[in-house]
Amino acid sequence: MPDILLVEDKESLRRVLRLTLEHAGYSVTEAVDAREAINEIGRVPHKVVLTDLRMPNGSGLDVLRAARAADGDVPVIVMTAYGSVDEAVQAMKDGAQDFLQKPVDSNHLLLLVGRALEQSRLRTENILLREEWSKRYGFPRIIGESEAIKRVVAETQRVAPTEATVLLLGESGTGKELFARAVHHLSNRRDKPFVAINCAAIPETLIENELFGHERGAFTGAGDRRLGKFELASGGTVFLDEIGELPLAVQGKLLRAIEEKSVDRIGGRGPVPVDVRVVAATNKDLRGAVNKGEFRGDLFFRLAVFPIDIPPLRERGDDVVLLGRHFAAQIGNELRGRDATLSDASVSAMRAHRWPGNVRELENAIERACILADATSLEPRDLGFGVDEVRSPKSFGFDTSGTLGEAAERAVALVERQKIADALAETDGNKTRAAETLGVSYKTLLTKIKDYRL
Repeated sequence: MPDILLVEDKESLRRVLRLTLEHAGYSVTEAVDAREAINEIGRVPHKVVLTDLRMPNGSGLDVLRAARAADGDVPVIVMTAYGSVDEAVQAMKDGAQDFLQKPVDSNHLLLLVGRALEQSRLRTENILLREEWSKRYGFPRIIGESEAIKRVVAETQRVAPTEATVLLLGESGTGKELFARAVHHLSNRRDKPFVAINCAAIPETLIENELFGHERGAFTGAGDRRLGKFELASGGTVFLDEIGELPLAVQGKLLRAIEEKSVDRIGGRGPVPVDVRVVAATNKDLRGAVNKGEFRGDLFFRLAVFPIDIPPLRERGDDVVLLGRHFAAQIGNELRGRDATLSDASVSAMRAHRWPGNVRELENAIERACILADATSLEPRDLGFGVDEVRSPKSFGFDTSGTLGEAAERAVALVERQKIADALAETDGNKTRAAETLGVSYKTLLTKIKDYRL
């Protein structure tokens, strides 16, 4: 597929532009006027369209509109020799990605073309990822037969088709994002983006920019306009995970965005309309945070239009066995090419365990067991339960084979993971307090949570 369609009526300039682009490694298709360009657009797709604004047999605006009609995502860059602000503004309104003023600077040209191609590539990747996700996983699968989980599923099914804001409550690891995706999938917005944001993982100084974006020149280093997550999710759903960690300074702006359906980019001159549904989640006691002045009451009541309390795994009875068998079959197949199973002793141990890390802890334990187990059937020691009296490579609940350093490294990892899981459970998922309890920095804790997939 040709990279670039170049539309320019002056032969000398067209030749210079073509040579510049080809020297940079791009393939180029030429058109001498608007009519030829529109015919070419209808014949074959292009990754970028670079067009003059004023030329015979139509204008660059006609080319722009034809390109956007053929492919709404194709980047179009317009060129003008007249420096007309009105024409440039109209081109941007009609969907042009950028414009170049003649005489064209070759470095600026290549910068804009490279940026356009990168954005085109990312759009294509996102589409492929969505299709691949749908083929592999389909509707988010919620496993369980307990009355507690059936109640939550029924509430999710009831609220999903509405436009109500949903607040998902529950301990860390209970599967709040899974239910958020279920709300999105069962709504009329299912074909639009689902954008997840972890409010605790973004530094306080960057969270507003991440949510609402900025204009070019808004601050040092803001060379280009950047759309925030709310605009990127237009028509779809924004999932605000760990909403309890959102700084007070940003909470008022979030409330306004939800109520007025508009956002203010940093450095912007006015509100930008957005059409998103908000689903939020937290493992904190938000009502208690409101009483302490740590969370805005008006935002809390706006988010908690329809609260859904997701139960911890220890309150779901035999769901722990159903989930364990599901993960064993799935992960065993991925890692070993065949389903893994749970021994009777493992089932008993799983029922007795409190699972402070909930479903996430269970999944991680099963994955670890599938890696360590000698047989297809997973035993308690593979899952990290109990200590065998007979000395063996796994007599301490982990693999002690290899050198002393290798075995010690595995032991440290096992202890670290359990300590972090316990600390998160004791602090209701508050990472700042957990880091203080463990005596490590917040950054170190985030890194280890990611490493251990907690």
